[in-house]
Amino acid sequence: VRLVESGGGLVQVGGSLRLSCAASGVALNNVTMAWFRQTPGKEREFTAAIWSSGFQFHADSVKDRFAISRNSARGAVYLQMNTLKPEDTAVYYCAAKYGTHLYTDFAQYKHWGQGTQVTVSS
Repeated sequence: VRLVESGGGLVQVGGSLRLSCAASGVALNNVTMAWFRQTPGKEREFTAAIWSSGFQFHADSVKDRFAISRNSARGAVYLQMNTLKPEDTAVYYCAAKYGTHLYTDFAQYKHWGQGTQVTVSS
């Protein structure tokens, strides 16, 4: 399994970004795909997930601003981020796991991308 994130960058407060995760070696319809984010000195924080069934979940801190989606035919998962805030600044990681058990726990995920930096300036 290989996951490659892209789409990060520098954006002003209130702006938008769309992160992409290109997945190979795995069928997206068979796994839970998730986005986590991490700032220095902190653990990876659950941001959003999409189950193999298509159900989507978002952390309370990003609900109504972020949206996870996938295109299984293209092997891609996306995170649309709107109304960005300075506290959204982090490295964002794409992750994959089989099953849905403890899907918000980063320790449950075996497969990770290299991360993409998102910086929101005020």
